Amino acid sequence: MPALIAILGLILAAGVWAWRLRMAKQALDDVSGIAGDVIAAARRLGFRRRMNAHPVESIEEPSLAISALGLAFLDLASLPTAEQLKSLKQAVRKELAVSEIKTDEMLIVSRWLVNECKTPQMAIGRLGKRLAQLDRTGFQPLLAVLGGMEGGTDTLSPRQRDALDEIARIFRLN
Repeated sequence: MPALIAILGLILAAGVWAWRLRMAKQALDDVSGIAGDVIAAARRLGFRRRMNAHPVESIEEPSLAISALGLAFLDLASLPTAEQLKSLKQAVRKELAVSEIKTDEMLIVSRWLVNECKTPQMAIGRLGKRLAQLDRTGFQPLLAVLGGMEGGTDTLSPRQRDALDEIARIFRLN
């Protein structure tokens, strides 16, 4: 009887370890799938990262900088809800006149760019400077996107107000 219990214990232990290894492999596949999505979206947008430069400095399209600024702006208030992200997607699509697929790809790459900046505040500064370099008139489309989101610019947090002030300073509007 003790031998039978020992054998059942070994089989159970082997089963638990096999299940844990399978779950670890699935988690790794999920993470690599997400990374693959970001890389594929970046390639379809024509984004090419320059060596020895921050990824934001590699942005060549003002529309990508605007969508990333919109995402960073949402992140300043709190973790964006699904409704807020949907509202941002609609505003980007409408104001920048891009297709739904390109909007999705821009938002995927935008999330990565904001994360590379470490914090939303740092992202606002970097992305604002890059947008000003690419298009000195980029402030108006940015405001249209921010105003087109749910709630618009009526209910801003103090951090979002500071971000708008910083963007205005970058574009030398103050």
